[in-house]
Amino acid sequence: MSHYKTDYSLYLVTDSTMLRGVSLEEAVEQAILGGVTIVQLRKKNSTSLQFYKTAVKLKEVTDRHKIPLIINDRLDVALCVDAAGVHLGQKDLPCKAVRRILGKDKIIGVSAATIEEAIKAQEDGADYIGAGALFGTNTKTDTRSLSIDRLKEIAGKLNIPVVAIGGINSENAVLLKGTGIGGIAVASGILAQRDVYSAAFSLRQIINSFA
Repeated sequence: MSHYKTDYSLYLVTDSTMLRGVSLEEAVEQAILGGVTIVQLRKKNSTSLQFYKTAVKLKEVTDRHKIPLIINDRLDVALCVDAAGVHLGQKDLPCKAVRRILGKDKIIGVSAATIEEAIKAQEDGADYIGAGALFGTNTKTDTRSLSIDRLKEIAGKLNIPVVAIGGINSENAVLLKGTGIGGIAVASGILAQRDVYSAAFSLRQIINSFA
């Protein structure tokens, strides 16, 4: 089930409420040009039709740049637009069940805040783990906190990439150096910034220094 060729290093999670006067497609394109390697469409409180229409428009952008598009939670939307995969929370459909529907070639990510959740997700066939929340976040209200030490422990125990998430920006990303993670997931640290391209580029430089 491995998708090790997928580059999770700078993982953009969308939130259209934080954009500064540009469309989501424009912002995502600027972020990709700045160094984002994978994009997740997260769209809370929208109708199925709104979610689908946004996914179609966003996939045109990600396809143009050969970047995988992951759909948060909505397996139906992921199937409708032939997205690269889905990201599941602990309260979403189980990874095993989703794998049966999506097949072995699609990416499935699972959120985890404990080692037990992360190990179970790997056993159930997840391709990567979204581990957090690390630094607190304004984009989600139902998060559980995770320490950097615990993040390092999770990354050391798994054979699949671990993507750190939760309030990560260009000020604190450097603290994650040496944790063994496969990438960082960022929302406001890129999309809420005045210059989306520069914000993504700054984070890209920090991640490159991890190697």
